[in-house]
Amino acid sequence: MSHQQRIAPTVPTSPFYQGPFGRMFRALPAWVPEKQQSTDIDSFLLSIANSRMTEAPNPGPDSAIPAGYTYFGQFVDHDITFDPVSELMRENDPSGLRNHRTPRLDLDNLYGAGRDVSPYLFDQLDRGPNNKLEKLLVGEIEDSGVPDLARNSQGIALLGDLRNDENSIVAHLHLAFVLAHNRLVDEARAQKAPDAYDAARRTLRWLYQHIVWNDFLARITEDAVRSCALQLETCGTIRRWTLGLADVYHWESQPFMPVEFSVAAYRFGHSMVRNSYQTNLSHSGFGVQVPLFAPGNDPDLRGFRPLTLKNAVQWDWFLPMSTSQGPFPQLARPIDTKLSRALSQLPNEPAPNNTLAFRNLKRGFSFNLPSGTTVARSLGITPINLAQGEPDALWYYILKEAELAGGERLGTLGSIIVCATLAGLLKGDPFSYFNQRPNWRPEEEPLLTGVNNPEGTWGLTSVIRVARLRSDGVGLA
Repeated sequence: MSHQQRIAPTVPTSPFYQGPFGRMFRALPAWVPEKQQSTDIDSFLLSIANSRMTEAPNPGPDSAIPAGYTYFGQFVDHDITFDPVSELMRENDPSGLRNHRTPRLDLDNLYGAGRDVSPYLFDQLDRGPNNKLEKLLVGEIEDSGVPDLARNSQGIALLGDLRNDENSIVAHLHLAFVLAHNRLVDEARAQKAPDAYDAARRTLRWLYQHIVWNDFLARITEDAVRSCALQLETCGTIRRWTLGLADVYHWESQPFMPVEFSVAAYRFGHSMVRNSYQTNLSHSGFGVQVPLFAPGNDPDLRGFRPLTLKNAVQWDWFLPMSTSQGPFPQLARPIDTKLSRALSQLPNEPAPNNTLAFRNLKRGFSFNLPSGTTVARSLGITPINLAQGEPDALWYYILKEAELAGGERLGTLGSIIVCATLAGLLKGDPFSYFNQRPNWRPEEEPLLTGVNNPEGTWGLTSVIRVARLRSDGVGLA
C-alpha cells in the first residue's frame, strides 16, 4: 500500500485497540525543498533549524497562555499517540506504523490497560469490595510528606506511559491526575457506588475530555474553527454532537491518528516551551529560575528520576488560580517559528538530533508530508506569504501562520487540523460523554459536587482542586 493512500483500519475486538497512523490529505504531493538534493537534505534542514528556528538571546514578549498548558498539551499527546518503532532517519509509511495508545481521550496514559492488566499502577493495600483494586499508587518525595509519582527502588516511575516523567512539570501534572482519581474513589465509596474505581475513572475521563475541548482548545485554537468542528445539535427532544469538519478528518471503521496532526500540527507546543521556570516559593524561591537542562548535577527540570522539593510545582505559578499574584502565572512562549535555546541543545543526544527543530523538520520530511501552502489551498484557505528561504514544511508553515496572527493561538490551518482531529477522536469514542451523555456538565456530576472550585470554571485548574493539591505552595491542601 502506498504511503499516500488513506488507511481504513480493521477494528479488533480488544478494548485496548492500538490503531494505525494514516493521512488526512493522501492525494497531496509531498513537500520537497526547491533546488535540494536528497543527499544534503539533513544539512539543509539543520541550517533552517539553526538560522530561523532558535530564539534570540533576548527574546520578545511571552504569549497570554499560562505556562501549565504547555505541559497539559504534552500530557494529551502522551494519551493519544505513541509510536515506539518508527525510525526518524528513514522514510516512514504510516500504513506500517502502530499507535501504541488508544486513539481516544481516555487517560490510558494514566490507567494503562486497567487494573486487571496493569495492577502495578494500583495501591494493593487499599482495596474495595471483593478485594478489587481501586486507587492508584502514590509515592513521596524523600523525607518530605510531599507526594511524588510511585517509583520502583531505582527511581523509575510506575506509569501507564513513561513519557509522563520526562520532565518534572508533566510529572507533577500526571501526579495531579493520580490524586484526583483517588479523591474521586473516596467520593464514590461515600456515595455507595457499585464499583468506586469505574465511577471515578469515568468521571475523571469525562472531566478531562471537557477540559481538552472547552479549556485547552479554547485557548490555543481559533474560536470559529473550534465551534464548527464539534457542534451540539437539537432535533426535537434529541440532542447530539455532530462533526463539522468531517471532510477534513474521517474514517471508515474507527479513528486513526493522522500524521499531519501528530508529526506537524500538534507539535506547535514545542514553540511554547521556556528555557526555565520559577517552580515554587517555599523550596526554590521567588525569582529563582530553574532551567530545563543544567550541566552536571545542578538542579533542573529533567525527569526520569525522583522529584525534588526544588522542582516541585506551585500550581498558581503555572495556572490562573484564585491565589495567583504578581507576575504569576508564568506565561508560555508565543506560538511562533522560534524554539527556546534549551531545545537546540538537548542533553544526551548526538548532533544533529540534539536540535529539536531539526528533528521535527526531518520527521515531517521522512513522512512525505505535503507543504503548508498545498494543504491550505486544498481547504480553500488563502496561503500565508513565506519569506525568501523559509521552508514550506507543514510544521514550520503552521508555526509561521500562528506567528503572523500574533502568536497567541494557532492560525486557521493549524486550528483546523488540531480541532478536526480531536473532535473526531471524541466523537469516534463510543465511551466519551459526547456519545454517552451529550448533556453532561461537570457541575452536575455527583462525584464533583463537593469540590471546592473557587475559579468558578471547570478547566485544568479544577483537576488541581479535585486532587486537593495546594495552589499557593507545595503538597496537599
